[in-house]
Amino acid sequence: MGFMIDDSRPIFVQIAEKIEDDIMEERLPEETQVPSTNQFAAYYHINPATAAKGVNLLVDQGILYKKRGIGMFVAEGARTVLMEKRKTEFYEQYVITMIREAEKLGITTDQLTDMIRSGGKL
Repeated sequence: MGFMIDDSRPIFVQIAEKIEDDIMEERLPEETQVPSTNQFAAYYHINPATAAKGVNLLVDQGILYKKRGIGMFVAEGARTVLMEKRKTEFYEQYVITMIREAEKLGITTDQLTDMIRSGGKL
């Protein structure tokens, strides 16, 4: 379950991202129970309400679902949904930014493609 809490970002967001990472890397397969909010709270020394807020973000997105009296589970198709979400975020955060900077520097599409293919070596 381990990762380091980053003080520069909300803890509940980091909890949600940790669960997402575990789903993406198949440490939490579909239909697997996730740790409880109390387990997250105890492990990371945080308020259970903070942990619950992170878990509930994923419930709201359909990534997790509740089994009454049992706990939270990874929804069927969660990994696929997360993959698409992360691809979109990657495109918006990195690719668009890279293209805009390349344009400022006068780097052509072909040059940029060559840079990517070469692993960033100039």
